[in-house]
Amino acid sequence: MNRAEQIDKLNSQSPSGFDIIVVGGGATGLGTALDAASRGYKTLLLEKNDFSSSTTSKSTKLVHGGVRYLKQGDIFLVAEALRERSIMLKNAPHITHKQEFIIPVYSYWDVLLYTVGLKFYDFLAGGMSLGKSRFLNRKKTLAALPHIKNSGLKGGISYIDGQFDDSRMAIALAKECAKQGGIVLNYFGVDGLLKGGNGRVCGVEATDGVTGKKYTFRSRLVINATGVFANELIKIDDPLSKSILRPSQGLHIVIDSHFLDSSSAIMIPKTDDGRVLFAIPWHGKVVVGTTDTPVTEISLEPKPLEEEIEFIIRNFKNYSSIAPTREELLSVYAGLRPLAHNPDKPMSTKEISRRHKIIYSASGLLTIIGGKWTTYRLMAEEAIDSAINAGIIPPRECKSRDLGLNKKPKKLEQSNLSVYGDEPLSSAFPYTKGEIVWICRSEMAVNLSDVLARRTRALLLNARESAKIAPEVASIMAHELGHDKEWVKQQIDEYNKLVSNYI
Repeated sequence: MNRAEQIDKLNSQSPSGFDIIVVGGGATGLGTALDAASRGYKTLLLEKNDFSSSTTSKSTKLVHGGVRYLKQGDIFLVAEALRERSIMLKNAPHITHKQEFIIPVYSYWDVLLYTVGLKFYDFLAGGMSLGKSRFLNRKKTLAALPHIKNSGLKGGISYIDGQFDDSRMAIALAKECAKQGGIVLNYFGVDGLLKGGNGRVCGVEATDGVTGKKYTFRSRLVINATGVFANELIKIDDPLSKSILRPSQGLHIVIDSHFLDSSSAIMIPKTDDGRVLFAIPWHGKVVVGTTDTPVTEISLEPKPLEEEIEFIIRNFKNYSSIAPTREELLSVYAGLRPLAHNPDKPMSTKEISRRHKIIYSASGLLTIIGGKWTTYRLMAEEAIDSAINAGIIPPRECKSRDLGLNKKPKKLEQSNLSVYGDEPLSSAFPYTKGEIVWICRSEMAVNLSDVLARRTRALLLNARESAKIAPEVASIMAHELGHDKEWVKQQIDEYNKLVSNYI
């Protein structure tokens, strides 16, 4: 997947245009574009920034049904997500895997409560279960979680869910979409909507953010899959429309593995605000989160709030005999949830369902919002099916349930990468110099942050250390992409500003 090749393909596109244009390159947009392309529709995806640059790359890294949604009584959502969990693990085994979670319990009532709840979770999974939940006595719980607070501990409830690398999954979706005949472009912003004489949306106006070149694309259907930015395109379509989103900020901290010292994850069932908290092994570190803070400002890089950081450390400390200090945090990252919201029915962000919504405007713009990573494929399938049912596009069968995703080659082509090979960038990361070359040639990286934040996960794993390798990575990128020393300096300066938001 090469950006120049994608643009060449775009320029050779038939004047008749596309069947479907998807605006937004996060989980929902990429999943929708892949579903459309795999059915044989002429498909174009446009992303204003980088693929997965917003909410999609800042998740809790879980492929799950959502145990906590059982408490809310959202059984349909849980059952739906459990089915999709199974499909996601089957279609992307190189990016996803099973993960044990343990809920520490300190009263016999909690033993009963969580045992029954998780047995129901098993029941909903049915034949797609990843493993049955079970009670662990005090001794086994302490052996599995050596730092868990032992005073009053009765034991733990073990259950199995899924885990993945969100941004790597997004790149896999983009690659497979291109393989299926779709065109996917990052740094390609949509400036306006085209409308016919009947007032129906029939395409978009867009700008290549790298070259500044303007484009006009026609299509039968335009899908707004821009997540937390969905209202922007809705307002372009209808300036008088009401907001259909209630954004909520979720924050995570990343800490060294010795604070957990376990291959099992912890699900902390009781926190100050009633939400659960996870501490999960991930790429040799531990991700702890998440918060649920209503926000009014929407940005690509939301700022971590002081009270969110303190909330996570405090609640982690309530269950662990050792907890990190502020200075020991390797990275802090925040993302915004695009919660589907009824403007005429106010409610807290914790009460809003994570179920997705598909909305048509009077002009025919299709907007899909809400949902979560685990259900991205189902959201895509239902969006395309709804357009078929509305008579906008001809019927074609969904193929995504059994569509395996491209795997990264096990070995880099040494003949092409002999200049850098397997030389490591840093002892703190598993990434090599040759890998950066491969990313530049095959994964449409444009800026330094694309490589260090998303193609690799250096920024999230250790923000300060990622800044140390930034000059070398920028130099390799400049050589591969044909940039000068001034570009390298600019990229390093911009990346250092980004890093300040993560430490």
